[in-house]
Amino acid sequence: MLQIIDVGITLAIKRMSREDKLRAMEALWADLSRDEAEVASPGWHGAALRETEQLVREDKAGFSDWQVARRRLRRKAARVA
Repeated sequence: MLQIIDVGITLAIKRMSREDKLRAMEALWADLSRDEAEVASPGWHGAALRETEQLVREDKAGFSDWQVARRRLRRKAARVA
């Protein structure tokens, strides 16, 4: 039954305009983040934050402009796809 629902949702999403998809995403995010205290972060997330904080303290962290990072992420995603 779950697979049928997933297919129906996927088909509905494919028919949505980009604007409607963004509105739906915002509505989902607002609903999910309303009770963020109830959602536990995965264990790896805390470890990644601590590692990044350490790199910043040691002045070893690298930061990217958002546009540069976005291009890099898109290239990486294209290689994986």
